[in-house]
Amino acid sequence: MQAKIKYEFSGKLWKDESSGGWVFISIPKNISKEIRENLKWQEEGWGRMKASATIKEIKWDTAIWFDTKMNTYLLPVKSEIRKKASLNLNDEIIVNISI
Repeated sequence: MQAKIKYEFSGKLWKDESSGGWVFISIPKNISKEIRENLKWQEEGWGRMKASATIKEIKWDTAIWFDTKMNTYLLPVKSEIRKKASLNLNDEIIVNISI
């Protein structure tokens, strides 16, 4: 995937109890607003947008999802990435995403 816009932010890992145990980092609302205003045309079904992410030098292709209840994009962080980066719930981490 060829990235066009890059963002860096920090956030805490949290688990959504209602979604089968998915773990996310919420993208800050100011960044989410900018992404939605400028790149919403790239969204696929359910507010999904292709992205690449980097945490602790571990990079992977993924997608961010717009959550209308939280009014922000969510970055899912699968267990494979959490294990490689030694991440736990509520850890404050620095994230880079490219869209």
